[in-house]
Amino acid sequence: MASLIGLRATATAAAAARGSLLRSNSSIPAFFISSKINLPTASFSSDSHDDFAAKRTVINDDEEAFNVIKDHVKNNPIMVYMKGNPSQPMCGFSGKVVGILQKEEVDFSSVNVLEYPNIREGVKKFSEWPTIPQLYVNGEFIGGCDIITTMHENGELKELLSELKK
Repeated sequence: MASLIGLRATATAAAAARGSLLRSNSSIPAFFISSKINLPTASFSSDSHDDFAAKRTVINDDEEAFNVIKDHVKNNPIMVYMKGNPSQPMCGFSGKVVGILQKEEVDFSSVNVLEYPNIREGVKKFSEWPTIPQLYVNGEFIGGCDIITTMHENGELKELLSELKK
């Protein structure tokens, strides 16, 4: 899963994004363990080797974006394409989907489409659905915010996600 775009972040990068430093003996907040978030590269020491820095993949064209999306939804049981990241959604609809998934107590992976324009447009073509956020479960497109909200309210989402908790 090394090809996943910005899905995993180190605890130090997460701390840097929050504006604080973690000491090596600090505990990692549970949120950063349960949700894969997309954070900028951070460096704390001028003598650190580049191998330890977060890497970001560049997506150059539609075909590459399609292949990356296909890989994401195949290799991540619960995948969300959203605006922003789980700790800082950049739109109300994305925030609502994140909140619902957190209420369902499931781990999920996400991509901030605002940072990847080709992924943003590619995921709309991939699903044949015009809006963001988009939720995929076990490689299958489930829907956007309105569908996820309805499924959550009537219990269908809990039932669908319970199969993953077993």
